[in-house]
Amino acid sequence: FPSLSGNDNSEALPESIPSAPGTLPHFMEEPDDAYIIKSNPIVLRCKAMPAMQIFFKCNGEWVHQNEHVSEESMDETTGLKVREVFINVTRQQVEDFHGPEDYWCQCVAWSHLGTSKSRKASVRIAYLRKNFEQDPQGKEVPIEGMIVLHCRPPEGVPAAEVEWLKNEEPIDSNLDENIDTRADHNLIIRQARLSDSGNYTCMAANIVAKRRSMSATVVVYVNGGWSSWTEWSNCNARCGRGWQKRSRTCTNPAPLNGGAFCEGMSVQKITCTSLCPVDGNWEVWSEWSVCSPECEHLRVRECIAPPPRNGGKYCEGLSQESENCTEGLCIQDKKPLHDIKSQNIETASDIALYSGLGAAVIAVAVLVVGVTLYRRSQSEYGVDVIDSSALTGGFQTFNFKTVRQGNSLLLNSSMQPDLTVSRTYSGPICLQDPMDKELMTESSLFNPLSDIKVKVQSSFMVSLGVTERAEYHGKAHSGTFPHGNNRAFGTIQARNKATYIQNLSSISTTSELKTTAIFGHLGGRLVVPNTGVSLLIPHGAIPEESSWEIYLAITQKESSLQPEDTDVLLGPEVTCGPSDLSVSTPFALTIPHCAEVNSEHWNIHLKKRTQQGKWEEVMSVEEETTSCYCLLDPYACHILLNSFGTYALIGEPISDCAVRQLKVAVFGCLSCNSLDYNLRVYCMDNTPCAFQEVVSDERLQGGQLLEEPKLLHFKGNTFSLQISVLDIPPFLWRIKPFTACQEVPFSRVWCSSQKPLHCAFSLERYTPATTQLSCKICVRQVKGHEQILQIQTSILENERETITFFAHDDSNFPAQMGPKAFKIPYSIRQRICATFDTPNAKGKDWQMLAQKNSINRNLSYFATQSSPSAVILDLWEARHQHDGDLDSLACALEEIGRTHSKISDITETELEEPDFNYSRQNGL
Repeated sequence: FPSLSGNDNSEALPESIPSAPGTLPHFMEEPDDAYIIKSNPIVLRCKAMPAMQIFFKCNGEWVHQNEHVSEESMDETTGLKVREVFINVTRQQVEDFHGPEDYWCQCVAWSHLGTSKSRKASVRIAYLRKNFEQDPQGKEVPIEGMIVLHCRPPEGVPAAEVEWLKNEEPIDSNLDENIDTRADHNLIIRQARLSDSGNYTCMAANIVAKRRSMSATVVVYVNGGWSSWTEWSNCNARCGRGWQKRSRTCTNPAPLNGGAFCEGMSVQKITCTSLCPVDGNWEVWSEWSVCSPECEHLRVRECIAPPPRNGGKYCEGLSQESENCTEGLCIQDKKPLHDIKSQNIETASDIALYSGLGAAVIAVAVLVVGVTLYRRSQSEYGVDVIDSSALTGGFQTFNFKTVRQGNSLLLNSSMQPDLTVSRTYSGPICLQDPMDKELMTESSLFNPLSDIKVKVQSSFMVSLGVTERAEYHGKAHSGTFPHGNNRAFGTIQARNKATYIQNLSSISTTSELKTTAIFGHLGGRLVVPNTGVSLLIPHGAIPEESSWEIYLAITQKESSLQPEDTDVLLGPEVTCGPSDLSVSTPFALTIPHCAEVNSEHWNIHLKKRTQQGKWEEVMSVEEETTSCYCLLDPYACHILLNSFGTYALIGEPISDCAVRQLKVAVFGCLSCNSLDYNLRVYCMDNTPCAFQEVVSDERLQGGQLLEEPKLLHFKGNTFSLQISVLDIPPFLWRIKPFTACQEVPFSRVWCSSQKPLHCAFSLERYTPATTQLSCKICVRQVKGHEQILQIQTSILENERETITFFAHDDSNFPAQMGPKAFKIPYSIRQRICATFDTPNAKGKDWQMLAQKNSINRNLSYFATQSSPSAVILDLWEARHQHDGDLDSLACALEEIGRTHSKISDITETELEEPDFNYSRQNGL
């Protein structure tokens, strides 16, 4: 056989050998197609009988014999020689091949009779791209509608197999005839059911890897339908014109999962007229009858003026009267008595005549007065009761309340209310009268707080059961450590120092910055006073009927964390514990920092100290992770964690434009020599705890703050810091030689590990008569930012003005337990969570809640929580612990627009009659 030794692999081998007794080689095993996974080589094998030699040929070229591994044996049945050959094919060989077809290899076997060739086996590099060519999209479909979710898996070799997951559980279409997953990787649900709502994920996998698509939220909704009308009610007016109504409810079926609310009216009204009851009245008496044989005569009257109608009362009194008609003189034995004088008889007749006329006049007068009063009462009744809109008849809805006497907050009956006008009330609001329901219902979003000004808007989120928005403006805390965008450690106006003079003794000098409290299931808040460090334990994080003693402390000694190179420790090293406790819901830890937040200039990391004392990285602030969450505000970082421990923020500058914010403060103090005066300038991190440390040290030295501290933006551009004293009054003061300007190297300022930078200047006055000092302190970075502090102070002890800053209100309340620790009332919090935790394909769910609260990153963290909305609200509580800006949250909820109803949907009748059921149109 021709030799395959040497480097010339292209040497041709003969296709046949001179004939010899025997048979052609028969392949017992041929090479199979194979895939190279990552960098692992694959093995191709070939087995033939009878075979004297077997060689591989790849891409038309012979493989060197040194790369073959062969084994030889004898077939016991036939006695023929069996040969088996192996070769390895590496990833590099396949990548280096550039041909019109895939990399291939085949076997050529020789026997005495000739050669045989095996099938060609292709070798391909297996892979699976990361991105799906088409991710499934969320849908909202009506019940019994068709759902089609498209999925095109990533490109891969071999082609990826597709599997569908619903709520992380595999879907088996063989078990559900309503689901088909065979059509080109798509998921088809023929008739949507309520149970088909959920999060669907497309899984693609081959021999290399598995890939997950974006989850698609499917919401199967039910549009609302009206129930049957109720019977017409009785006419509400006992007398005169009124109305009667009938109602229906949107419960056949009730809208579900954002389905449309029923269109049309839930109440119909028509006008009606009830007959008024008329009380009976007597007509005038009749004439007296002739005298009867019994010496009596009669007169009668009837109850017909008017007769009683429609249930009116019958006349009171007798319908007939009788009296003696002879004034006691009567016929005896049917013979008249003649002893009565005719004069007496005439006198009696006159009296009877005049009495009858008088009674008639009185009866007529009473009748006229009665008719007049009746007409007047009817006229007034019609003006006050009959609504002009009701006179038009037909079906209509009453939208506005008429005016009621004694309530100035209600709208005038002659005016259509302007629902865009806001109303402002001072003091707590307690609406118990049903007349006030149009202003605030029992499900108002925020419970009233005492001594808080509440602004009530006229439209809000009916979807949360809330018809009004409350805007809370808490009392301004003058002199508090500021929050928000203006982070100076005080509210001093330089031109009016009298407004912020306070003794330095107000600042705590405790050597141990630590707070401890016992918390239960209701949670609470723990604060290290005056440092900006706080810990929020959410409701439910601690098991029921359990009490934990939790502490929060700041390391005051030199930190064990040593940043590398130009990395910076941006805030205090904070410890919360005990470390062996584990909470079921993430707690919020707030740590102040001194970086000017900009992702282009800083890469900020959260680190944790292990039990062995080493520091390990937890996460980068910009990282997407589900283990914890960091929200970086301009002056503090709010961290959601599940485990206690010691944490610190490290900043890695990405560019020279990275800014470390420094606070510049000037203190003064007389030395032993009464003519000398020392100025001490501090450059410290722009964090409350760093400022408190300086103030505490100065207080021990008898120092006084001479001017409001100012903010200096110190860039990481390697340029040094210069501090100088300017404009010293000549002939009154002098500064010791060579001390007017001091320069500090960049590295000492940048990598100070939170220890404040301190420069001292020694001044001397020429005479004790000089009692005032006026000068300027200039602090500037070379080729950077500059700040000028104007000093104007008295040297005399009894005339000194001491400038410092009030502490946060939290200095008096380092620990708050239970509901009072939270800004959002628990009942409102539950309602928000129940609303926004519901999946919604349009994004009107907890993701929209996060976005409206400026939480746009790492949303996958919240998706892993049992209640994403609750964790978002915990983060809101941590961010707004000082301002308590509930109105910003209310505005965010209102902007989401999950409601279709306005406050004007509440009708007059609905407010006046508690038994009248009306429906609110909302999108839930």
